Amino acid sequence: MAAADQVRAAEEAVERLRSGLAAAGITLPSLRIDPVSCSGDEPANPLVELGRCNLVTARRLVAVLEGTP
Repeated sequence: MAAADQVRAAEEAVERLRSGLAAAGITLPSLRIDPVSCSGDEPANPLVELGRCNLVTARRLVAVLEGTP
């Protein structure tokens, strides 16, 4: 996959994550593509940065992953 395609795929993944998390009532304000991993001539594998979250959000993520409301 070409570098530009990798970046586009990472952007799509971020948007899908953002949408899926929003549907579960979760917002990760720092969710983004790591710009350093996309630098250079041929970014091989861009990283998605999930970022930091507060305790309420962390507990909500745990509840979703464990299948509890």
